[in-house]
Amino acid sequence: MGLTFDITRWAAWAPGLSTPEAWEAWARSPSTPRGAEVPPLTEVPAMQRRRVEKLGRLAVQVTQWAQGERRGLPLVFASRHGDAPRSAELLSELAKGAPLSPASFALSVHNAVGGQYSIIRGETANVVAVANGLCTPEAGLLEALTLAEEAVLVVYDASPHPLHEADYPEAPADYAWAWQVKRGGPLSLTPGERDGTAAPGALPHALALLAFALSAQATYRVEDDATGYVWRRS
Repeated sequence: MGLTFDITRWAAWAPGLSTPEAWEAWARSPSTPRGAEVPPLTEVPAMQRRRVEKLGRLAVQVTQWAQGERRGLPLVFASRHGDAPRSAELLSELAKGAPLSPASFALSVHNAVGGQYSIIRGETANVVAVANGLCTPEAGLLEALTLAEEAVLVVYDASPHPLHEADYPEAPADYAWAWQVKRGGPLSLTPGERDGTAAPGALPHALALLAFALSAQATYRVEDDATGYVWRRS
């Protein structure tokens, strides 16, 4: 049984790609974004902005844009790796016997970005962090529309730390996108068994999914070692 839904508002950010027009052009011939830019986050007061580092800036920026002035919507922050580069730095310091920064440790946990965003916005709605390997966006959408009729889904990741680069499972990229979603609509997500038809692509899965959402493509398939999902557009 598929979950039907609609995307009522969306935003995305990656180096060189910040406007809807730029992303729609990208979706016609998608490639993995490269660059060292970070979002400006001008909507956030300077004292709070200085506490938000790279990964958080990606997620907070697109969530601000996608949520707009709406209040009270549940928020689901979905990241396959979270702030793994920060965790790698902490582990490196620990291996050297150096003292660890409590603030850096607090910001390394998977729900830190959602917590920062809720503080910045003064949000008291439900905030959830999820991770589900390759199929993290799918888990995020199912979580979002299980929580409420309408919700905000935020999907984001960053390039790996050099310690992890050789074993990184996807093309390294810094990106984030957010969808304001509601139940019922022209899009559907159906979980099912693996059938071997979803070959890995050159793009990170979350970006390939965004390209599908911005295109007229009828279906998009993904599968990991345990299950498969089919996205459809009616």
